[in-house]
Amino acid sequence: MGPVESEAAFLARYDPADYARPAVAVDLVLLGLSGGRPALLLLRRDRHPHAGRHALPGGFVGIDESLDDAAARVLVEKAGGARAHLEQLYTFGAVERDPRMRIVTVAHLALLTEAAFAEALARAPALQPGTVTASDEGSVTVRAADGAALTLAFDHAEIVALALRRLQGKLDYSEVGFALLPELFTLRQLQDVHEAILGTRLNKPAFRRRMLDRGWLEPTGQFETGTSYRPAELYRFLRIPSQTPSQTLSKGD
Repeated sequence: MGPVESEAAFLARYDPADYARPAVAVDLVLLGLSGGRPALLLLRRDRHPHAGRHALPGGFVGIDESLDDAAARVLVEKAGGARAHLEQLYTFGAVERDPRMRIVTVAHLALLTEAAFAEALARAPALQPGTVTASDEGSVTVRAADGAALTLAFDHAEIVALALRRLQGKLDYSEVGFALLPELFTLRQLQDVHEAILGTRLNKPAFRRRMLDRGWLEPTGQFETGTSYRPAELYRFLRIPSQTPSQTLSKGD
C-alpha cells in the first residue's frame, strides 16, 4: 500500500532541522614537481584550530553549490585560478577529524605543470611550496624550502598520502602523468615525471619503447631549444586507447 499523503504535502511539512547535518568542505591537493620530487602548494593557518600549521587550500561548500563548483571556486580564491587538472580524490569523514564540528571533506587532486605551479605562487603569495617524500609504509613527510619538516593541520597528511598513492596507481594507465607536463615535452621529461611520482629509477630504453609502442604519443617534428646538448624531439599527448590494460612499471623494467 502506497503512502497516504502526497509527496508535495510531505515536503511541505518536512523540517531538515529534525536531523543533525554535518558541514561539507572541499580540500585541494595542489601537486606538481620540484627538484625531481612531488611538491605541494600549502597555506599556513593564521587562526585556530591548528594555528601555525600548514594546510591544503580548502573551503566550505555553499548550500546551493555543487562539489565541482566549490573546488573550482577554491582554486580561484586561494590559488589564483591556477591552471590545473582537477578531479575528485576521496571523501574523508572521520568523526573527530576537525575539532570545531562535524565536517566531511571531499578532497580533490589538482595537478599542475611546472609553469602553472610557478604561476600559482606568483598569483597567490600566501601559498608556500613543500616537497613530499613517501615512506615504505605509505605515509608522507612534507618539507619546507629550508628542509624543515612541516606538520600539516587536521588529517591533511593522510589526504596527501592517499593522493600520492592514487597518482602512483593511475600513472601507468591513465592520462594523469601528462597533466604534470607542458603541451609539448621530451621523452626525458616524461620519464622524469614517472620517476618522481614512483620514487624510483626506470630503465631508459625500456621506458621509451613502452611509451612509444602504446600509441599515446605523437611526435611533432620539433625539437627543444636552448640546450647545451643535442636537442631532443618534442612530443604531445595524443590519446589513451579504450580498454588499455593496467600495467605497472617496475624498477629496471
